[in-house]
Amino acid sequence: MSDQPSVRTFDFKGITNDGPDYQVNSDSLKCALRRLGAGVSVITTGEGEDRTGATVTSATALSIVPPCMLVSLNRSSSTWRAVARFGHFCVNILGHAHEMLADQFAGRGGLMGAERYHGAEWTQLISGAPVLEDAAAAIDCEVEEAIERHSHVIVLGRVVGISIGNDGSLVYRDGRYFAVSGVVR
Repeated sequence: MSDQPSVRTFDFKGITNDGPDYQVNSDSLKCALRRLGAGVSVITTGEGEDRTGATVTSATALSIVPPCMLVSLNRSSSTWRAVARFGHFCVNILGHAHEMLADQFAGRGGLMGAERYHGAEWTQLISGAPVLEDAAAAIDCEVEEAIERHSHVIVLGRVVGISIGNDGSLVYRDGRYFAVSGVVR
């Protein structure tokens, strides 16, 4: 018996939908994914003037036991290079008041590296990664494994520290931010 997990492939030929036909390409995939509202996080890494980071909607828990996070980063980004170099990152879950910070870490306004940290208060937990003091929550991680696929790298992080704030979360959908704090029923 092999130690390698089994891999399934799926053949989607002949599958149709009732909606308009879209050619499968990067633009149609982006369009489809923009329909999915997702929590906004800033991935931070590095130290001092070597700090950098990125705004993502691709941070999630891989497992609760053991505590492990999964983040997808562009392989050509300065954030991935710094995560690989320093071996740590923090998932800073943004709250209602963090739209400007989300834009800064997304590169809007041309800010790069440590410049993206201006206008907010930062601390550290265990790993040494920068932690946003007023984040809705912050999950401090040490890199456990990195899996390079296509244009991105899937980074698995062992959770070494957690900070939980009081703010509701910020969600991104269709190019806009939304505040989430109440219960819909």
